[in-house]
Amino acid sequence: MRLFQTLKNIYKIEDLRQRIIYTLGIILLYRFGKYVTLPGIDPSQLEGLKDQTSQGIMGLLDMFSGGAFSQASVFALGIMPYISASIVIQLLGIVFPYFQKLQKEGESGRRKMNQYTRYLTVAILVLQAPSYLLNLSNILPASAFILSGALFKVSSVIILTAGTMFVMWLGERITDKGIGNGISLIIMIGIISRLPQAFVFEVGTRINGSGGLVSLLIEMVILFAVVLGTILLVQGTRRIPVQYARRIVGNKQYGGVRQYIPLKVNSAGVMPIIFAQAIMMLPIMLAGFASADSMSGFVAVFSNMYGFWYSLVTAILIIAFTYFYTAITINPVQMAEDMKKNGGFIPGVKPGRKTVDFLDTVMSRITLPGSFFLATIAILPAIAVNFGVSGPFAQFYGGTSLLILVGVVLDTLQQIESHLLMRHYDGLMKSGRIKGRAGSVSAM
Repeated sequence: MRLFQTLKNIYKIEDLRQRIIYTLGIILLYRFGKYVTLPGIDPSQLEGLKDQTSQGIMGLLDMFSGGAFSQASVFALGIMPYISASIVIQLLGIVFPYFQKLQKEGESGRRKMNQYTRYLTVAILVLQAPSYLLNLSNILPASAFILSGALFKVSSVIILTAGTMFVMWLGERITDKGIGNGISLIIMIGIISRLPQAFVFEVGTRINGSGGLVSLLIEMVILFAVVLGTILLVQGTRRIPVQYARRIVGNKQYGGVRQYIPLKVNSAGVMPIIFAQAIMMLPIMLAGFASADSMSGFVAVFSNMYGFWYSLVTAILIIAFTYFYTAITINPVQMAEDMKKNGGFIPGVKPGRKTVDFLDTVMSRITLPGSFFLATIAILPAIAVNFGVSGPFAQFYGGTSLLILVGVVLDTLQQIESHLLMRHYDGLMKSGRIKGRAGSVSAM
């Protein structure tokens, strides 16, 4: 009953209603583009490409593109080149003073950074598009290509590049005139579009195979527990009580006053797993350009996302990137200075260098369990596959897909909640508080 009342409240707010309708229209346009095949390719002969992207890391690429990758669509490369470019630009902000200066210039600096991100996205697309076309020529029969030659290759590279840039523009329209988080929302739609098909396939497999409904019920319970754990991981701890922080650093002389410091167990959000996945996809890109037989073994090992070595390297990268991203986003020195300027302090800890050391020690120790939890969530699909869960459905047991899915849903609910509360309507929850992500992909 409360849900229907909330929907009524949403409909009453004209601005929110128009934003939601606008967002749905953009999403429909994006989904329609999935079925527009590259000119010169026979869409009836894509079985080989669909088989290649039915599972594994190629299936993950297809999921992020909303199925456009397996359709040889004009949107086949999806939004991932833009995300890769955004990651590179963020890293440049750490190394080069010029980019550091842009990050501190406010809105003008942000526009300049976005401009550089677009330029780098085009450069990445110019490299990835020929690799994608080369993969098509290796997978599809010769009869699938109505056109061929240099004209087909050049025009296809231009179309694939324009397709990704158009998807970027759609995401920006959602951010500006829709409900926000446009790029993240487009990724989420691509991921969630695969859920019904994967669920139906898994149900059919369990009913017709071993285990029956009992094993399916166990899977659903485990999936619910994983989703709940992912929600807690994405939201992170709201604030760390000072007395708990003291215990972490071994100081048990604290008072009974309940105070907080602005630290989280998962300050890096989903960025470490996105960094790691971007690196783990490099073998696929190398395989597209290289034809040397000596690389086949390496590429085969690191293209199997359910294999032991792929999972191990991914987990190590995620743990390393969690510490790295936390270090560049959480500045104990700046935090201590802000506390001092605002008249705040940590009881029992001297302002200045002692406070910096205290915050740095706490952050280092609470990041460790957060990084291990994030790595565990990332490799859960591989564990699920080894326990008999089908590959497409296993993607929703963890990994980048589930983290992005949960994070974007929370962010979208938070946006709607803000509109409702500003106009004094009942929100989506009685508490009126829905927490979004920290350091999520939507920030890029």
